[in-house]
Amino acid sequence: MGYTFNRTVDGAFNDVVERTVAALKAEGFGVLSDLDIQATLKAKLGVNFQRYRILGACNPPLAYRALQVEPTIGVMLPCNVVVREISPGKIEVAAINPLTGIGEVGNPSLTAVAAEVAEKLQRVVASI
Repeated sequence: MGYTFNRTVDGAFNDVVERTVAALKAEGFGVLSDLDIQATLKAKLGVNFQRYRILGACNPPLAYRALQVEPTIGVMLPCNVVVREISPGKIEVAAINPLTGIGEVGNPSLTAVAAEVAEKLQRVVASI
């Protein structure tokens, strides 16, 4: 099992970001954070980097359930979704597979929640 669900699509970078945000919303996620890695690396290190955004996605009902069964699981929240430009017109969308790493927690109730989140994130990526 890989640590991400990913897909490469053709399109304009900003359009793919917008489609990703809409697909997340359709699955009950909100975007809590939007990190522009390209701009950050340019400002902090003076380096040029590909267009790269990290969207911190949260599905409140599922996050609440996860926190109820494992209070410190917040260290693994929100679920990150990356949109990055591989080359002009070629954009990769990758979402964390929440089932990776969850096994280390050893809580079957948490694994069940992570499986639901994984299904939703797989649908998000597939729909882009």
